[in-house]
Amino acid sequence: MSRDTILVTGADLAPQALALLADYEIVYAGKTPDEAGLIALGKQHEPVAILVRYGRITKAVIEATPTLVVISKHGVGIDTIDVAAAKERGIAVKAAAGANAPAVAEHAVALILACAKSIVPLDARMRAGHWDKATHKSLELNGKTLGLIGFGAIGRRTADICRAMGMTIVIHDPFVANASEGMALATLDDVLAQADVLSLHCPLTQENRHLINRATLARMKDGAILVNTARGGLIDDAALIEALANGKLRAAGLDSFQYEPLVGEHLYRDIPNVVLSPHIGGVTADAYVAMGVGAARNILDVLGARNRSAA
Repeated sequence: MSRDTILVTGADLAPQALALLADYEIVYAGKTPDEAGLIALGKQHEPVAILVRYGRITKAVIEATPTLVVISKHGVGIDTIDVAAAKERGIAVKAAAGANAPAVAEHAVALILACAKSIVPLDARMRAGHWDKATHKSLELNGKTLGLIGFGAIGRRTADICRAMGMTIVIHDPFVANASEGMALATLDDVLAQADVLSLHCPLTQENRHLINRATLARMKDGAILVNTARGGLIDDAALIEALANGKLRAAGLDSFQYEPLVGEHLYRDIPNVVLSPHIGGVTADAYVAMGVGAARNILDVLGARNRSAA
């Protein structure tokens, strides 16, 4: 009897995840899967599940895969999946919630520190032969306020780290009823007004696209820092670049972008007070395993439930 197939939109998967999926045939789409390629693989292999690492799972991909039961994200953000199209077909969409929270939270804090301490420009200045001790002043985070937009697993861990550094934590998340001890929930306007550092940790939706725009940036403190390890679409790029250029913001740290990959000529390339990383906040050896295992377990849970109901 032939085995059911799982399509992985990537070139590899952690051995621990593969062990969980040992009863299934695994087909890899490669590191840069496009819509046409995924449609072709869906028609050819008729997978019962798609494990999403790279690329977009569009309505066309979903419609080309009639056997599909579950789409499972190798990570947290599901904005690359057409959830509405999946729902129309009764296909479950799952995310590996919390699997990469330690890695992304650490990266968010690394970007906060890099911006506050001017690590990147000072490194460049020293390599060019300068010694700026007499002229440079960094930002001390102790006693400053961290504003969080989104208080899921990543936001909570970021808050815990920053609180240990002596920061006050204010949070805006309409889906959270209670903050952790010593932290305060607030309206979006209050968080924007109070934050010395604003860090984004919410999913991207149609409602919050370009949440950070000229109007919201204007409500922030002069000299504040903005960090985004969530989704690039949360930020209006032109408005952010303007705020960085005119001194409204001290600096920004960005790990996610509206259009990826960000290569060659791009908007942020020549902006000196922005720290950039290529969407690798969750890319660690430990997170790779945790996300793969989480995605695999989500697939098994859905397929197991389907099999039990069929029996």
